[in-house]
Amino acid sequence: MAEHQLVMGAVAYAPKVVTIWEGFKSWFAQHDLAFDFVLYSNYERQVEDQFNGSLDLAWNSPLAWLRAERMAKAKGLSVSAVAMRDSDCDLTSVLVVRNDSAVQQLEQLRGKTVGFGAIDSPQATLIPMDHLRQLGLVAGTDYTARRFDVLGGKHGDHVGGELDAARALVEGKIDAAWMIDGNHLAFSSDGTLPAGQTRVLTRTAPFDHCNFTVSPQAPQQAIARFTELLLGMRWDDPVVRPLLELEGLRQWKAGRTSGYAALERAIDDEKFYDANGNIIASGYQY
Repeated sequence: MAEHQLVMGAVAYAPKVVTIWEGFKSWFAQHDLAFDFVLYSNYERQVEDQFNGSLDLAWNSPLAWLRAERMAKAKGLSVSAVAMRDSDCDLTSVLVVRNDSAVQQLEQLRGKTVGFGAIDSPQATLIPMDHLRQLGLVAGTDYTARRFDVLGGKHGDHVGGELDAARALVEGKIDAAWMIDGNHLAFSSDGTLPAGQTRVLTRTAPFDHCNFTVSPQAPQQAIARFTELLLGMRWDDPVVRPLLELEGLRQWKAGRTSGYAALERAIDDEKFYDANGNIIASGYQY
């Protein structure tokens, strides 16, 4: 019997995605693992294909993971998160204001306009909205939410929406802007946010990002080998390091799902998915 070829799904949020997974495919082949990948334009179709036999696993956003988990439960099945990057763990998002803003504390956001990323961005929209809600500030009631929708369906894997919000903040079109902490640092370094002219008003609790989500029907032996190889990759290996650099990590970690609580709460509060993983978000195009 021919060896099963492990098929993984990944979302093509940027041209480098092709380079990344071609490199991993070649590396896996050198270690006798039959592996291939399929690129998607959006996470919603990718997650759905995890349940029709098309994919053995998927490189999923946190939002995609939670949808997969809900869909699996509704079907009496299960999915698992076997690995994630070190850079996927314990992230935070920040709400940034201009230094000359009269807003000094959260209560002063009432009646103001707050900028968010795309409708489906965990780090720039859903988790930040949950953060403000937990502190007593509800979009549409206490403040005006302005979304910067870019590339729907890619779950904020691109910098677009956050970059547009940052620019709008600098131009005085909004009173505050949400962005993941890493982008705040990047924007402050590249001049998007003028040095010394912005400050952080509040920060979310830590949360986790992407993971490799195993489909219900995936062959366990092949998945075990895939996971073993992945976790065995080392930064000081000159063959491996370029692949890790491209994918933005230094070390693969065992998958964990403890860092998605705020996002799951946001999915329900903002009515993004229902309990069965059906898309119910109004105005979501992907």
